[in-house]
Amino acid sequence: MQKLRVVIVSPALADANNGNWQTARRWQQLLSAHSARIVRQWPDAQADDDDVMLALHARRSADSVQAWHARHGQRGLGVVLTGTDLYRDIAQDLLAQRSLALAHSLVVLQGLGVRSLPSAYQAKARVIFQSTSTRQTLPKTPRHLRAVMVGHLREEKDPLTLMAAARLLPPDAGVFIDHIGAALDPALGQAAQATQAQCPHYRWLGAVPHTQTLQRIQRAHLLVHCSRMEGGAHVLMEAICSGTPVLASRIDGNVGLLGEDYAGYFEPGDAPALAHFLRACRTAPNGHSLVAHLRHQCALRAPLFEPQAERAALHHWVQDLWTFDETL
Repeated sequence: MQKLRVVIVSPALADANNGNWQTARRWQQLLSAHSARIVRQWPDAQADDDDVMLALHARRSADSVQAWHARHGQRGLGVVLTGTDLYRDIAQDLLAQRSLALAHSLVVLQGLGVRSLPSAYQAKARVIFQSTSTRQTLPKTPRHLRAVMVGHLREEKDPLTLMAAARLLPPDAGVFIDHIGAALDPALGQAAQATQAQCPHYRWLGAVPHTQTLQRIQRAHLLVHCSRMEGGAHVLMEAICSGTPVLASRIDGNVGLLGEDYAGYFEPGDAPALAHFLRACRTAPNGHSLVAHLRHQCALRAPLFEPQAERAALHHWVQDLWTFDETL
């Protein structure tokens, strides 16, 4: 295998600690057989040596995509589509649309992403599932049901639905909710503080280091994921590969990871349905079997998210980008 220089363009770097950065950092590690680096903007001082560009985010990396195309054409140019790309920007933003046109190939991160692309670009798109390590399932307390939601507080993650569900649960329901994420929207942070003050069974923990977040996922009975817009949330895979089942909004970004027949969906924004799910998992006669069924369904999906599968798909993509000859 020829060793290539791969530049990964990520609009977010380590200081943001969000999904784009986690993907970029993991891909840099998975591409260790090549020489991979991460930049926020391209070109830079090392640009002359780069062979392949993997640009995360069609809109936010649009200038880097255009600059690469101006130098190299489509050869070596790949674009990764995020949730905001797929479910908002490519329908209305000219920069995102331009990135689709300029790229040699496109990547989506969940199984239903391709169908959201304009038909003219679907043939040059492929799915690469993100990966995570399998982790030990930690003991779960029998005294109550512990649910955790992980995601910075911003509109796309719909944290208000979780807060509304918490308000619908009586304090003695035996359901405790931990909410992890920085308040990127100050108003949502204020709402979380107000919910915490009124609902003793809801705790907003703010930003938590990744290692501690993983431990909380491992100890929880359920992960709750309320997003209205998602490209393929890594936290779902972290839960699945920790033996923690998921309650998730029925959106393409979640269904594309969990499967069409998954039993733990509620409609986006439906706080009563989420609250009912949480109570059923705790108190209904079949509550234990419901959690066990969700865990079983998640276990069946776990092989999709193994690191060796992502590594192989990523290397294949890089090789395809490098060997592409647009003169043929």
